Amino acid sequence: MTDTTPTTTNAPVRTIDTLVLLFHPRFAQSATNRALADAAAAVPGVQVVDMAALYPEGRAIDGDAEVRRLLSARRVVLQFPVQWYSSPPLLKAWQDAVLTRMFYMAYASEGRHLEGTPLLVAATAGNVPEAYTPTGQNLFSLAELLRPLQATAHRCGLPWAEPFLVYRAGKMDAAQLAGEAARYAARLRAWGAEAPAGAPAGAGCAEALAGAV
Repeated sequence: MTDTTPTTTNAPVRTIDTLVLLFHPRFAQSATNRALADAAAAVPGVQVVDMAALYPEGRAIDGDAEVRRLLSARRVVLQFPVQWYSSPPLLKAWQDAVLTRMFYMAYASEGRHLEGTPLLVAATAGNVPEAYTPTGQNLFSLAELLRPLQATAHRCGLPWAEPFLVYRAGKMDAAQLAGEAARYAARLRAWGAEAPAGAPAGAGCAEALAGAV
C-alpha cells in the first residue's frame, strides 16, 4: 500500500473515505472476518488494512505511519473478533502507541486533527445473541463489553457510531455468512453517505491521560 498522506504538522488531506483497521490474530484461519473484510474492500472508497500482517508478534507499531494513516481517513472502522470479553491485544497495543501519542504527547500537531472523525466498531462473537444478556452465559451485551472503546472515542472527540455486531462467528453456513457480509457492506455504504461529523464528541484525551505520568 502506497503511503501518500501528509506530515502530521499540517492539516491532513483526507484521501480515504473509510479506513477499516482489521485486528485479527489468526486472520488466515478466519471465515467470518475474512468474509467481512472482503465485502468491505469491495465497497468504493473503503480501504482495509490487516494490522496483524503489518505487525506480527514482536514487531513494534510504527507510530509515524499509523498517525499518518489515521489522519488520511474521513471515517475509521475498528474490526476485530471479541476475545474473552475484550479486543485482541494488538488493538490495545495500537491504542497505546498511537492514541496516547496523538492525544497526550502531540495533541496540537496530531490529536486535534483527528477529532471529529467518526468511529465505527465492527465486532464478531462466536456465541448466539442470547448468550449476551443478563440471564445468558456472558451476562453483558456486546454493546456493554465495547464500552471502553466507546469511552475512548468520547474522550478523543471521535463521534461514536452504533457498532456493527455479528454473532455465531465460525458457526454460520455459506448463505448466512454471505448475508452478514452483505449487511456489513450495506452498513459501510450507508455510513459513508452520511455527512461527516464536524464537532468533537468529547473534551479530548489529554485530560484523561494526564494522570498516567
